[in-house]
Amino acid sequence: MALSAETESHIYRALRTASGAAAHLVALGFTIFVAVLARPGSRSVWLLSSCLSPMRPPLLIPGLFSWHPVLMSLAFSFLMTEALLVFSPESSLLRSLSRKGRARCHWVLQLLALLCALLGLSLVILHKEQLGKAHLATRHGQAGLLAVLWAGLQCSGGVGLLYPKLLPRWPLAKLKLYHATSGLVGYLLGSASLLLGMCSLWFTASVTGAAWYLAVLCPVLTSLVIMNQVSNAYLYRKRIQP
Repeated sequence: MALSAETESHIYRALRTASGAAAHLVALGFTIFVAVLARPGSRSVWLLSSCLSPMRPPLLIPGLFSWHPVLMSLAFSFLMTEALLVFSPESSLLRSLSRKGRARCHWVLQLLALLCALLGLSLVILHKEQLGKAHLATRHGQAGLLAVLWAGLQCSGGVGLLYPKLLPRWPLAKLKLYHATSGLVGYLLGSASLLLGMCSLWFTASVTGAAWYLAVLCPVLTSLVIMNQVSNAYLYRKRIQP
């Protein structure tokens, strides 16, 4: 028996609501999981006396690396996901706000995500400098740097949408389309960086077996939800218009 169009619409909306709620929980849960795993501030790095002075004993410096995965997961898993879900018609936590209010909340969350990502990047650079390790030597590092740079450009582009008078020659509808498309690419870059990070020696030494696969599914799930949201809100709608 074929379902009516109204019934199909209700089922589709219920599925999107459920997937959006799952994205909220997964984004938060993954960030908490990484924070518990990393225990920020608890790990330390021994610097040999020869690195400082032959006459000085080894120095214990509070670990910087332990903050890196926490800040990056906070940026790309939680804050950025919440910033995009703000516009979800089914699962936004700020549906009571106007479109303008949600846009400002989106920009604030994106800015916080960028600040966390920049701080996380700075700390891992300092950590590698202390240990004398090469920078950007892995795919994870390269993808992470690209994601942070892209996030910076994306936040800059968002200013033009907050204040469209700054770009009077550009139609607002096109600006929104370009911003949404670019934002989706940036989000996927951040998710790819998280996935590559879960292939690192630090992560695989602590998380193995089924737990590793469950962790990998977290950014995959949120990416699928965000892709569906952006595609339905902008890309698919623009493609079917004459």
